[in-house]
Amino acid sequence: MDDTKVIASLDTFYSACMDLRKHNYDRCIESCTIILSKNPYDQAAWALKMRALTEQLSIDDIEAEEEGIADSYFNSDAIAENARVGTSLRTAQDTSNQRPRTVGGRPLSGIVRPSTSSAGGNNLQLALKTPRTVGSSRPLTSQTARNIRLGTASMVSQIDGPFINISRLNFPKYASDKQLSKLLFNYIYYQQNDIRNALDFAVEATKFCNFKDPWWKVQLGKCYVMLGLLRDGEAQFRSALQHGPNIEVFLRLSRLFIRLDQPLSSLDICQKAMSWFPHEVTLLIEIARIFEGLNNIPMSVKYYRDILELDATDMESIACIGLHHFYSDQPEVALRYYRRLLQMGLYNAELFNNLGLCSFYAQQFDVVTACFENALRLALDDNAADVWYNISHVAIGFGDLDIAEHSLHLTLSLNSSHGAALNNLAVLQWRKNNVSQAESLLNSAIAAEDHLYEPHYNRALLAQEEGDHQTSYAMVKKSLSIYPNHYNSRDILNELKKYFSSL
Repeated sequence: MDDTKVIASLDTFYSACMDLRKHNYDRCIESCTIILSKNPYDQAAWALKMRALTEQLSIDDIEAEEEGIADSYFNSDAIAENARVGTSLRTAQDTSNQRPRTVGGRPLSGIVRPSTSSAGGNNLQLALKTPRTVGSSRPLTSQTARNIRLGTASMVSQIDGPFINISRLNFPKYASDKQLSKLLFNYIYYQQNDIRNALDFAVEATKFCNFKDPWWKVQLGKCYVMLGLLRDGEAQFRSALQHGPNIEVFLRLSRLFIRLDQPLSSLDICQKAMSWFPHEVTLLIEIARIFEGLNNIPMSVKYYRDILELDATDMESIACIGLHHFYSDQPEVALRYYRRLLQMGLYNAELFNNLGLCSFYAQQFDVVTACFENALRLALDDNAADVWYNISHVAIGFGDLDIAEHSLHLTLSLNSSHGAALNNLAVLQWRKNNVSQAESLLNSAIAAEDHLYEPHYNRALLAQEEGDHQTSYAMVKKSLSIYPNHYNSRDILNELKKYFSSL
């Protein structure tokens, strides 16, 4: 008798429980629906279906937190407009100008996270004009993308409407039931995405347990953070910690201080957590990310190395250390880390793109073409432009400027606001003496990505050759404001100062 027939012969509720354990949520929901159609008051089937519906859509909301444009711009918890150096993520001094940057001007990390792939900072005008097709702009609010998706997805499979009518529930009655209250809260919070009702329910449940259950305090804190009441959320998380140390609470409190732009307080929380959990990888990752956000790359790499001593399979640590070695002129070492990721089963366009670049700069030319072919085969619309841009760099290195120009045109066909591609194409046109086209491309690069210093420097150099010293001076000043240690820009500035003083 095969397994299918054995399961079919079992009790319907038992088979639904087995389906839930195997993550077959649809079959579990169907079995519970059959039971409830026969007996609508079957509390066990009701709770099991509620849990299955919740598990379908529940995610790790600690990792998924992303502050929207409106959330940061209308933040009423800001303490100072001009924070001291080293105390703010928004004003962190850049020590890695050789790294590519996001639209907000932040150096890229080794792995894509909401905080690194978004346009950082408080510049609402810059964030609003960033096209969503680039894949690097931020949602207007933290409620825009994920939560709306969860709220609408919960209605898809319900022909007669939602499974539970939240507005008709008697919250005090269900909050007093220790078995059902937590399941019902998770259903309201994750599946229905009704944060306000979830908050009301958590308040009733907290009152029933006489404010002694730390789990409900954490849920209250989550609701307050989602509603933008960060200080109220902080009070709930700190109250939960009084019942005993908990890794999740420490992480949520750390993320809350990141939202408040207080990375030093976040570091203090993590260091306190490390005294309780000295070998906890998630806490070390949080500390490494904070140092990376402060542009303290050496400290960040140090913690990533500590993570690999505890967990040699942590992909984020391997990727970030590999990126650090690549931009420290050690492509051979970076190649070892990226090969390790390939051995671990990671297989995507970004990895093959990085393998191709490391192989090229390590002068292992026999595998460069194969790596970029695999990258193009696996690339999607949001990352194909970057692959073609890197292929243009390889072509320039080999001296084939025609392929380089063709690759840059393909990059711009996929992403018309790719500032680095516009800048490099302008340089190639400049070499062909197409000065007017080069000038137009440089202006487009500056308009597309104002945080890059290269288009400003090239525009200053072009204006100086044309005799437009005023434009050259304005552009070189902008270049130096982005990258103060760029000695070529300093040379132009000194020449312009000598020229203006001689007038």
